[in-house]
Order: sequence, then structure tokens, then C-alpha cells
Amino acid sequence: MNLKTCGLLLLSLFFFSSLAAQDNKNLVQFSGMVLDGTTSELVPVPFTNIAVKGTTRGTYSDFSGFFSIVVEKGDVIEFTAVGYKTVQYTIPSDLKDDRYSLVQLMTQDAINLPETVVFPWPSKEHFKLEFLAMDVTSEMEERALKNVANDAMEKMRYSVPSVGAEHANYYLRQQARSYYYIGQMPPMNIYNPVAWKQFFDAWKNGDFKRKDKK
Repeated sequence: MNLKTCGLLLLSLFFFSSLAAQDNKNLVQFSGMVLDGTTSELVPVPFTNIAVKGTTRGTYSDFSGFFSIVVEKGDVIEFTAVGYKTVQYTIPSDLKDDRYSLVQLMTQDAINLPETVVFPWPSKEHFKLEFLAMDVTSEMEERALKNVANDAMEKMRYSVPSVGAEHANYYLRQQARSYYYIGQMPPMNIYNPVAWKQFFDAWKNGDFKRKDKK
């Protein structure tokens, strides 16, 4: 490496280091609190979006309304929160310190939805007349009968998967049953006189007789 190449390399390093130092001087640690200025108590506004306008940089306030983000001097900071008016704040360009704090007050924004008028049926009798007057074709009637047929309903009981709420309900009932009889034997129907009576009644009525298959 000759002397000319070394000189160019040193000049490039000095140039990029000066640019980096200039950029670092332009950075500011911006922090503060976001409070509700509508009420007199000044409660915090949690999870407020704090974005640097025109860029993809941003953050949000925590549950107590505190936030902290690195910005540049002259940046426009935009505060947005659900139910509050959007507020913009410009970081001063003549700051001499690399830290800047702010207490941002947010004003509640009321949104008036258009009026909705619900027109119900005048009476149950009027609804009954309108329901009976419906023109139901034979094809629709046949389709409805097939949907509520016993074989179709029986097939749906085993083919349709259970939702999460049903599984959770079944699990909780099983847990409650095991906790209810904890430390003792659960009752058995063989010692239940009501179950014996139901058994004898079903025997007398012929419920256990073999029925001919159709």
C-alpha cells in the first residue's frame, strides 16, 4: 500500500467519522408522559401510539403513560390514541442538550354515530300473519325436512367437531365432579333406589324387548 492510498483511506475515515459525529449530535432521547387533559385528575393514557411523522419509527406509551424514543431535532411527533384527538408536536431544532422531556395532554374525542331506528313488528299476531303468509316452495320445504331429519341430525352429532367452549365446559364439569367427591368414593347407581325403580318401570313397560328392525 503506497502513501497515496493511505492518505485517501485516512481522509475517508475522517470524513465518515465527522458525519457520524454530526448525526449523533442531531439525535435526541425524547421521553415523557401522556395524560388525559380532559379531566382534572390528569390520568395516564396507556398504549398511545407515538410515531415520527414521515418515517417508520415509533413507539407506544406503557400502562402508566410513560414513553421514550430516540428522535432527531426538528422531527414531528404524532400522538394517537383510541377515543382521543390526534396531537402533533415538533422537536425544537435549536436544542443544545441530547435529552428532551414532555408531558403531552390528550383531549377526548366524541364520535357521534348516525341515528338508527328499529322498526319491530306491531304485535305478535301481526308477525304470525306475516309468517304464515310466506310463500315457501315445495323445494325449500323438502330441503328443510331433510336438514332436520333424525338420521341427518344423528350424523351431525358425530361429524361436526366441538368448539373450544364445549371442550372447556366439559373439562371444568369433570374437574368440579372430581373435586366434589375428593377424599371419598363417588356414588354408584347400583345403590341408588331411584335408579332401581326406573329400571323396574322400564322392564315392565317392555323397553328392553328386542324391536324388529324396519
